[in-house]
Amino acid sequence: MVLGKDDMFDTFLSQRGHRTESERVGWEKDYNKKQCPECGGLHDSSATECSVCGWTPYEPS
Repeated sequence: MVLGKDDMFDTFLSQRGHRTESERVGWEKDYNKKQCPECGGLHDSSATECSVCGWTPYEPS
């Protein structure tokens, strides 16, 4: 498999524990609440955007 420059860079970063845009990033869970992975803000289960920092889940197209 041949990787492009962006794919190689994403692979390099993800192997070292960094999140990349190519990974699906979603809400974390804290009891019965959604937790923003960026700032740690807690939200109801119906939230679609973090009201603290404005983060939204990354959904690859």
